[in-house]
Amino acid sequence: MALRHAALAALLEGELSGYQLAKAFDLGVANFWHAQPQQLYAELKRLEEDGLVEGREIVQESRPNKRLFRVTDAGLAELESFTAAVAKPSFIRDDLLVKVQAADHVDTRALIARLTERAAAARARIDLFGNLLRTMRGDRTEEEFLLHGDRVGPYLTCTRGLAFEEGNRDWCERAAGVLRERERARARH
Repeated sequence: MALRHAALAALLEGELSGYQLAKAFDLGVANFWHAQPQQLYAELKRLEEDGLVEGREIVQESRPNKRLFRVTDAGLAELESFTAAVAKPSFIRDDLLVKVQAADHVDTRALIARLTERAAAARARIDLFGNLLRTMRGDRTEEEFLLHGDRVGPYLTCTRGLAFEEGNRDWCERAAGVLRERERARARH
């Protein structure tokens, strides 16, 4: 997947400025595709040059003018083609896992601290995803929303982000617990 597809998918929410796209990325797309704001601005320029998005300038009195972008028919066709293509399997690439791999040969106190930090970050993201899901659902149950909601795609990707962070939290807490127990056992002997 290229950044272009993630940006096009985020723009399906409606006409957005570059700033709004970056915010939308942070709240939704970032759980499966990370990009810096400057990368998004550069990608918007390329998408517009390729005819996949269309921009229009909004004149503002007390602020600098801004550009709003929307997906074109060619952009929708690009997403359609991307969606139909076989998806490559994902894989984990995480420096924390490399550190844990070395746990038997290093001082584990710092490693336990990193695992504890990662678990705390996962808990914060779990709260964020929970709030986003509740906002998307409104007063409907999840089952009602999944059957009758206007935009189920962002909801489903958010549930994947939630499951990912729950898995991160659980694994980090378990790994830190195992390492603590091993330290205690070594101290007793």
